[in-house]
Amino acid sequence: MTISRPAAVVTAAGKGMGASIARKLASEGWDLALMSNGGGAEALAREIGAVAHTGSVTRVEDLQAVVDLCLSRYDRLDGVVNNTGHAAKGALLELSAEDWHAGLDLLLLNVVEMCRIVTPIFEVEGRGSIVNISTFAAYEPDPAFPISSSLRAALGSFTKLYADACAGLGIRMNNVLPGFVDSYPESAESVARIPMGRYGTADEIGAVVAFLLSDEASYITGQNLPVDGGLTRSV
Repeated sequence: MTISRPAAVVTAAGKGMGASIARKLASEGWDLALMSNGGGAEALAREIGAVAHTGSVTRVEDLQAVVDLCLSRYDRLDGVVNNTGHAAKGALLELSAEDWHAGLDLLLLNVVEMCRIVTPIFEVEGRGSIVNISTFAAYEPDPAFPISSSLRAALGSFTKLYADACAGLGIRMNNVLPGFVDSYPESAESVARIPMGRYGTADEIGAVVAFLLSDEASYITGQNLPVDGGLTRSV
C-alpha cells in the first residue's frame, strides 16, 4: 500500500533559516514546494527533490502560484511555513512611511494573504498546520529592529485570532520566535546577551518548525514559541 507523504510550502527558502527548515522537513519525509525571490529556492529544490517558484511573499500572485505548484505536483497541502526577509532598520522616528508600509507587506500581510489562500484547502481536508517565523523582539521590542518588533507583535495577535477561529476546523497556527541565529553575522555584544552564550543554529530552528508542523504537536496552537537560548526575559 502506498502511503502519501505530507506536503508543505516554505517561503524564503533559498538560504539561511528557510533553507534549513526545508532540508529538515525533506529529511523527515515531507514533499515541498519552495519559494524565494532569487534562484536559491530553485537550486535547493534540485538538491532535495522538491519543486520551486521564484517570487516574493509581498505579491499575492506569487503566494498563490507556490500553493498551486504544491497542489499540482503532490495533490495535497498539509503545512505552510511563512518565512520572510528583513524589514528596514534604523532609528525609530527616522524610518519613513514607505519603510513601514513595506514592512507591513513583508511581515504581516504576507501571512494574512497566505491564510486567505490555504484556509479553504485545509478546511476541506479537515486539517492543516501553519508556522510563522517571527522574532524574539515580538515579545521584548528591540530598538535595533523597530519595524520587525512592532509588526511581529501584531503577527502574534493575528496568530491567536486565527488559531481560535480555525481550531475547530482542525487547523493550527503557531509562531517561532528565533533569537540570534548563525545564519547572520555574529557579534560579541549580541552573544553577551544570551544566557546560553552562543548563537542558535538555523538547524535548531528547523527542528522546532518541523515539530510544530507535525502531528506530534497536534494539541499546540496559537502560541509564540521563543527559540532564543534564554535571550528574552518574559515568563
